[in-house]
Amino acid sequence: MMENRFNDIVGLIRQSREKAIRVVNSELIDLYWNIGKYIAGKVETAEWGQGIVRELAVHIKQTEPALKGFSHSNLWRMKQFYEMYTNHPKLSALLREISWSNNMIIMGGTGSNEEREFYIRMSIRERYSTRELERQIGSSLFERTMLGGAKLSALPREMENNIASAFRDSYIFEFLNLSEPYSEMDLQQNLIKKMKDFIVELGKDFLFVGEQYRVQVGMSDFFIDLLFFHRGLQCLVAFELKADRFRPEHLGQLNFYLEALDRDVKRPNENPSIGILLCKNRDHEVVEYAMSRSLSPTMVAEYRMQLPDKKVLQRKLHELLDGTEGD
Repeated sequence: MMENRFNDIVGLIRQSREKAIRVVNSELIDLYWNIGKYIAGKVETAEWGQGIVRELAVHIKQTEPALKGFSHSNLWRMKQFYEMYTNHPKLSALLREISWSNNMIIMGGTGSNEEREFYIRMSIRERYSTRELERQIGSSLFERTMLGGAKLSALPREMENNIASAFRDSYIFEFLNLSEPYSEMDLQQNLIKKMKDFIVELGKDFLFVGEQYRVQVGMSDFFIDLLFFHRGLQCLVAFELKADRFRPEHLGQLNFYLEALDRDVKRPNENPSIGILLCKNRDHEVVEYAMSRSLSPTMVAEYRMQLPDKKVLQRKLHELLDGTEGD
């Protein structure tokens, strides 16, 4: 009880600390931007080359030995950083909101302004660590998202856009290292063991509630594989795991769980529960037929156990964009 009296003060301390970190980071990015701008200007007028930048790095080390991060290679990256974003004010305005390390990962791992903007915004929203960001770029999150398009059941119109932006139609679980054959229980238990990686793949607005979550209807007990709460959507999210292909009867089970959650578990201030059916694979036409008359907020998504071939996804994305531009 005594600890609860001090929660407000602890909250103020944390808020102030986070604000200070953001301010310091913003100042640091500004410094690197201005250094990059200065070097780029000198190089453009042929006053400086790589040799002088090396001399600058040595000079900084000699005059300010306590300073870190001003090696020749880092100074040259600052120049490239400035040149990459200087003509794109929309992107340059976002750069101060993520760390220098994440900026460097995005700069080195992406190939277009659209892709860079996507990962910058995702880093801001999800607060990715460097490891998490590297994993998302390596798993081709941008390409998967652009090629996706979550297939939702018939939902109230005002809910659809919010739900579609919170979920994807495919997920990558390469971190499980599961080999064939495996059961639904194997899949569930391994996802729980790797919950941190699982939530990074889902999105950090997901809060884990429980596994094999029990709902009682009449005299019978039923168990939901995984139950989450989504902070942004303010609703419960039930995940049903299938180790095989999607079948229409799977939706009946999931809709039953959603009804039980909404009647007996959902709080009055929360939105209707959402159901996600995670299948090993699916026939898109079968999914469309199965969901066409469903009034529950449900989605059928695939999962894969291996990282996708980035080049294949990029080719598909280019084909899609070329086709769109030609329409």
